Parts: sequence; structure tokens; C-alpha cells
Amino acid sequence: MKHGLFAFASLLTLVCAIPGWASETKDINFKLRNAEPVVFSHSFHLGKYNNNCRICHNALFNLRERKRYTMLDMEKGKSCGACHTGIKAFGVADEAECKRCHKGKPSPVVYKMKGAGEAIFKHEAHLPKLNNKCRTCHSNKNITGGKNVTMAQMEKGLSCGACHDGKKAFAVTGDCGKCHKGMAPPKVVTFKMKGVADATFSHDLHLSMYKCGDCHTKLFQYKAGAKRYTMADMEKGKSCGACHNGKDIFASTGDCSKCHPALKPGKLTYKTSIGEAYFDHEIHLGMFKCVDCHTKVFKYKKGASAATMADMEKGTSCGVCHNGKDAFNVTDDCVKCHNMK
Repeated sequence: MKHGLFAFASLLTLVCAIPGWASETKDINFKLRNAEPVVFSHSFHLGKYNNNCRICHNALFNLRERKRYTMLDMEKGKSCGACHTGIKAFGVADEAECKRCHKGKPSPVVYKMKGAGEAIFKHEAHLPKLNNKCRTCHSNKNITGGKNVTMAQMEKGLSCGACHDGKKAFAVTGDCGKCHKGMAPPKVVTFKMKGVADATFSHDLHLSMYKCGDCHTKLFQYKAGAKRYTMADMEKGKSCGACHNGKDIFASTGDCSKCHPALKPGKLTYKTSIGEAYFDHEIHLGMFKCVDCHTKVFKYKKGASAATMADMEKGTSCGVCHNGKDAFNVTDDCVKCHNMK
């Protein structure tokens, strides 16, 4: 009997202690990256629900998972949105009620990017234009979906691109310096190629005539080496060839040294059954331009335009010029091209 009374007294003490413990539970600060913390008052909410912790735990808030929810999640009934629907309590989707949980002013959002300077989003610049309606962005998953997006994705309407489309606001393909503070595009971009001198692209030169949006990202992605093109591709209007077509500006098939400044093509050696054949660029460039042969006659790759002597006699390869009229015939003295020792 004594043991039973003791157990009952212990249980009674525990039960009576629960309300006292619950009412003393501390406030919870939900820290936000770019704004003051949202404060959840246990004492206020427990007073509304007769100190019944199980109303929320673990039905809404699992203390083991510690999961964070977005405003979009709450509008769908998760987390605080389970009660704050506008019926039981003020709604999380009510623009006029944002300040009841979010105190103070939101701070600028800084996006750090490698090689492109910091992009800064200022709430104070955007909110007046949106009549202080936070939900314009925060209830749109395409804008604040929580994932990092590329410039190419913004051009398709995601993130900042939902408004910055050139109609509602300046386009994301416009002046990069409007968002990327301190951005200094590399003065010279060097494209390294095997078997030929490096090609160089001068931002300073091109930005004096064009805007960033003229090339990015329709022609070039915002990442070095993201996609490489051949000279044949450029002849078809891709990459540099979109402008360097011989009409808007000198053709990509023109003087190679304009883009390949260190280019000094030397002698080419072709192994044949009757001795090695030689082609001397220096001799030919004294009479012709690169475009006279490339790429109508010869592709920009050794061995890609192989031809037999019979082919040349029919006017292909070297035979285009070496026909006995424009230059000596390929059927003339063989030692002029072949080392037959």
C-alpha cells in the first residue's frame, strides 16, 4: 500500500509539473540569412492551446528532423501554415500581416560568384516598385525556389529573369555591371588550341562597339570553355562567325593572324609512296591570303583533305591552282614538291 501511494504521489507531482514546464519554454528564434529572426513565442501559443504541446509536436514540428520550411510550404498548410490560414489565425498569405512575424527591414541579398563579382539584390529598391507586396516574389517558386540558377535559366524566366525580361524591367542580358558590382570582364580571353597558335578575344575592343547582351548567352555562355567551335562551325555562322561573316565585320576565314596573333604557319610534310611532299606556307602567303585556300580547298586540320595525284589532276587539292595556268602543273617536275632522293 505504501508503495502504491508513493507511486501515485510521484505521478501526481509529474503531471502537475508539466504545465509549469511548458509555460516556461523559451521563445524560438528562426534565423534568416537576410532579415531579422522570426520569433515564435511558446508562452503565447501554449496559452491558446491549454499548454498542450502535442498540438504541434510532433504533428507539425518534429524536433528530431529540424526541417526548415519556405513561405510557399506554409501557404500549402505546412509548419505555421497549418493554423495560420486566415481562419484559425491570421493567414501567412496575407500581405498585411507579414510584419507580425517579420520585424525590421530585410537586408540586401549578396550572391558571391567566382570570376563574376558579387551580384546584389536590394529589397529596398524592389519593394517600392511592388507596393511592398512581399508575396510577389516569395509565393512564386520560379523566383524564390531556393535553388541557384544560371544566367541561361534566368533568360528563360527563372529567378530574376521572371521580371528582368526587357519588358517589366531591364533584361538579365543587359549591362552586367548593373547587378554584378565590381565586375571587370577579363581584358583578353585566350583560347588554347593544339597545333595552332592561341586565339585571343579582347573584351575591351568589343565592348566599345557592343553590349554584353549582344553575345551572352545566345552566342557564348557565361563560362570559359563551356562549348568549343571549329573554324568550320564559324563559317556557318556559329560562335565568332555570327558577326565575323565578311559583311558585319571581317570574316573568320580571312587573315588568321588577326585572331591568332602568334600564328606563323610553317612547312607541312606529307609522306607519300614517292618521297615526302612539302608545302611551304611562307611562300604561298606571299602571294595569297589564308581564305584563298581555307576552307574551300583545305580544312583546318592536317590530313583532313588528303588527295591523290589523280585527284589533283582533276582540279582538287593543290590542283585547284597548280593547273598549268595559275601555277605550274602538278604533272610537271615532281621534285618541285617531292623529295625523291
